[in-house]
Amino acid sequence: MIRVIVADDQEPVRTGLRLLLASLPDVEVVGEAADGIEAVRLARRLRPDVALLDIRMPGLNGIDATQMLAGPSVAEPVAVVVITTFDLDEYVHGALRAGAKGFLLKEAGPQLIGEAVRAAANGDALISPQVTARLLGEFSRPVRKVRQPVSPLTGREEDVLALLAIGLTNIEIGERLYLSLGTVKTHIAGILTKLGLRNRVEAAMWAYESGRVRGED
Repeated sequence: MIRVIVADDQEPVRTGLRLLLASLPDVEVVGEAADGIEAVRLARRLRPDVALLDIRMPGLNGIDATQMLAGPSVAEPVAVVVITTFDLDEYVHGALRAGAKGFLLKEAGPQLIGEAVRAAANGDALISPQVTARLLGEFSRPVRKVRQPVSPLTGREEDVLALLAIGLTNIEIGERLYLSLGTVKTHIAGILTKLGLRNRVEAAMWAYESGRVRGED
């Protein structure tokens, strides 16, 4: 059973998410928080498999909460999935930089939310396909120098990265490229090592920033 906490300052939203998650056979909501400070405290005490966080919360926003729970300096990070709306794209980008495993739109249905929670619990990530190109494309414009890999990516790593960047899961990448799940994970690990990145979400952003994948205009 995947243990999840939900944090949102709007009680109706928390109720909706709790009911939605409760409908999934392999997910259990073990706690709820109405603000960022409470979310961090709850996550540290309960050690859930996944923390589902809103961006705009009183006391401590979702970006800062994500940094405290999943940032690079955290010894035992909690998997964080951010829920947001279209007009908060810049905040979601900040949350991904802070260490979030992925993000969803608030109107995402049970299937997509379930997939995101399961992916995060498994150490993977899921970026909502509805906003991947739009969000990451906004930050792919050449405003700063993009880091270069310590050694060139192989052709297969480039293939995996391109599919990862548009929101495909490891299983979907394997099916598309006719690779085993273990081989996909090996390629992703190689990509992260060469780029000096922490997770697949950062790799997806790098793919857009480096021009390997282009967002919609």
